[in-house]
Formats: sequence, C-alpha cells, structure tokens
Amino acid sequence: MSTLSEDTVTAARPSHRPLGSRRRLMLLGSLSGLTPLAVDMYLPALPSLTRDLGTTNSASQLTLAALLVGLASGQLFAGPLSDRLGRRPPVLAGLACFVLASVGCALAPSVEALIVLRFVQGFGGAAAVVVARAVVRDLYSGVDAARAFAALMLVMGAAPILAPVLGAQVLRVTSWRGIFIVLAGAGVLLVAACWRALPETLAPGDRTDGGLRSTLRVFRMLLRDRGFVLPTVAGAAGFAAMFAYIAGSPYVLQEIHGLSPQEYSIVFGLNAVVLVGLSQVSGRVVRRTGPAALLITGTGLSVTGATLLLLTSLLDLGFPLVLLGLLLVVGAVGLSAPNATALALADHGRTAGAASALLGLTQFAFGAIAAALSGLAGERTDVSMALTMAGASTLALACAVATTRRTGHRSVGEQAT
Repeated sequence: MSTLSEDTVTAARPSHRPLGSRRRLMLLGSLSGLTPLAVDMYLPALPSLTRDLGTTNSASQLTLAALLVGLASGQLFAGPLSDRLGRRPPVLAGLACFVLASVGCALAPSVEALIVLRFVQGFGGAAAVVVARAVVRDLYSGVDAARAFAALMLVMGAAPILAPVLGAQVLRVTSWRGIFIVLAGAGVLLVAACWRALPETLAPGDRTDGGLRSTLRVFRMLLRDRGFVLPTVAGAAGFAAMFAYIAGSPYVLQEIHGLSPQEYSIVFGLNAVVLVGLSQVSGRVVRRTGPAALLITGTGLSVTGATLLLLTSLLDLGFPLVLLGLLLVVGAVGLSAPNATALALADHGRTAGAASALLGLTQFAFGAIAAALSGLAGERTDVSMALTMAGASTLALACAVATTRRTGHRSVGEQAT
C-alpha cells in the first residue's frame, strides 16, 4: 500500500480534521525547516558574536556543534516516544523546549552559556525533525515516500535560503541576540500550528510497547540491517560535508574573501536554491531512475565539488572556483538526502519513529564532528573546511556504491513492506 487513506488518519485522531496532502507537506516541511533556520539564521552574525563575547572562532563554532549534538541526542528520545505515545505529544513538548531555549540564547552572558543553551535548543527542536520524517513514513511508502521527502525539501529548503538573508537584515537593526528572539517567535508559531492542524497519524493499535529495553532492542535490529545502515551513513556523510560548509563558510567567505554579511547571505541563499532545485528534479525522475541511482549521482557531485574546493584552497585558484565548489557540494544534498532517507526507512514502517531517530542521530552527529573539524586550521579555515568536505563526501560515495550493489536494480517500492 503506497499511502494511508485520509480515513485512517481521521481514525487515528478523530478530533482533528486531516490535512490535505499539500497542506500536510507544508506543515511537515515547516517542522523540518525549523532546525535549518536555527542553524543558518545566525551564521552572518558569527564574526560579530565572536567579538561581542570576547571569544575565538573555534569557540563560536562550538555553539553550532552543540546545537547539532542536541539535535542528534534529542532524536533518540523523541523518535521512540513518538512510536509509543503517538506523533503529537513529543513534537508539542519539543517545540516548547525550543522556544524557552531560544529566549535563553538571546540572554546568554558568555560563550559557555550559549554553548549549553544551543544544546538545549537542538534537543527540543529534534522532535520536530524526527516526527516530520515519521509522519511521512506513516502516510507513504516506496517511491511515493521518496517523492514526499523530495517535496518536503522544497518547503524546508526555504529555511536555508531565507535564514541568512533574514539574519543579515536583523543585524541591521539589532545584534545577534535579536536573531534568537526571532527564532523563539518561529517556535511559538509552530506550536500553534501543530496544536490546531497536525493530525495524529499513528493509530493506537500500531504503537509499540515497552520501555528502554525495547527501544534498545529496536536500535540493535536497525544497526544490524545493512539496508538501513548503508543509506543512512551515505546521507549522513553528505550532510557532514554540508555542515562543514555551514560552519566554515562565514569565515571563509567574509574574512578570507572579504564578503559583507549581506553578500554572504546572497551566496548562501543561491546555494540553497540549487539544493532545492535538485531535490525537485529528484522527485520528478525518481520513478524512472530509482532512488539508489540518484544517491550515487548526488554523492558523486559532492566529491567533485569538495575536490575542487581543496585544490582551490591549496593552490589559490581563485574565488569563482570556490563558489563553484560550494555550489556542487551543497546542491548535491538535494539529490542524495531524500533518496538516502527513503531507502533507509523503506522496510521500517512500524518503527518509523525509532528508525528516523537513529537516522537523524547519525546525520547530526556527523554534522557536529564536521562543524568542529572545519575550524581546526585556525586562520586557514578554507583548508580545514575543504579537507572535511572531501573526507565526508568520499565516505558518502562509498556507502552509496555499496547501497546500489546491495539493492541491485530493485526500486525502493519493491523493498518496502
């Protein structure tokens, strides 16, 4: 069965009228887009935040790494809870935590306090990410799931396009602290939207039983499944390359290449436009090509872009090639991410929350490591960023090739149950 009927959604939560397909994907995309907003909106402010708090570039980049660790660990709680309690309670609680932590970030007196609060912010926001993916898996399977994840990226892709631009404009009238107030406001709006409009998509009879022991048993089962692990690592390594860009690009583009915060936000937005565009190409052609082939294509583009960036940083080949390399690495995620996610979740309908949590943990753990590594070269952030991207992209391509060999010519629809 490729989709659940609207009657099934209604039966799961009779008191809420089910969302239409387009409205549903808009809301789920907004949930998925909250964390990119939290990541990307303050990027133009990183240099000024560093000066204001009297800290170093590496310490400021740890605020990003802390957010990613919070996102990773929070999904370990939110995913299994959503399998036991339904999708709505965890996402509402997580969003409330996100709002409170955002206000705390705005008031942070030191970089150490900001690091802790960014972790809490990510921990709360994790519920939005994991529940959005689980709801898609509740409602769709097979190629339809791959297309739904691609459609989700159209909505969530607006966050990285708009976030740096919005952050740069907020900086015109206030400091980096005002950015976190805006994030708190976005969280409040999503709490209201989910309370009113998000249906419960996991019927009581389909929920899992048991506590921590049962959860650990599910995680062990998933980690032994190569059909889950290979595409999960491929997608996570692709995300790691992008997070190296997210952490390193404010310094590379603004301090090494002299862009203003506004010019930086334009470059960032253009890269995000390419990412969204390729995700929509993926949604249109996946039925003909299959998701594994698109995963290979995306990871191959990422390796090409990362190699170009590394050569450019070592040989000083010029700023235009820097922009081209970044565009290839970031845009490639639009092809690799939705197809890696669909392949990983294809055979795990009943435990979609736990599988989504483990997938998200892997993505953000890889991203946190990449964010930290991208600043290790000190003043030569361009070299450490490019090296991190190249290593992550190579791992992504290797796992994508292994995924293709395992699935052969079968489509994800044939694997799904």
